[in-house]
Amino acid sequence: MSQVLVRDLKADVVAPLKARAKRHGHSLQTELKEILETASRHGVVDGRALADQNRRQLTGRAHTDSVDLLAEDRARWACM
Repeated sequence: MSQVLVRDLKADVVAPLKARAKRHGHSLQTELKEILETASRHGVVDGRALADQNRRQLTGRAHTDSVDLLAEDRARWACM
């Protein structure tokens, strides 16, 4: 297996990665390995193709603005 060394990462980059690793129950090394493996499998082209597919599937459907739905829900809870 190959090894990669990344030098001079800023603390504000490493801290969220450590927190993410902790949330997932992983070491920082394991978390970074999973991030890199996922990134290597799913490129920008794949993401764009998936977005295009989703847009085609949703074409012609009516969509409600989530702001309106949230306001209705908050009003309902305010009455309780």
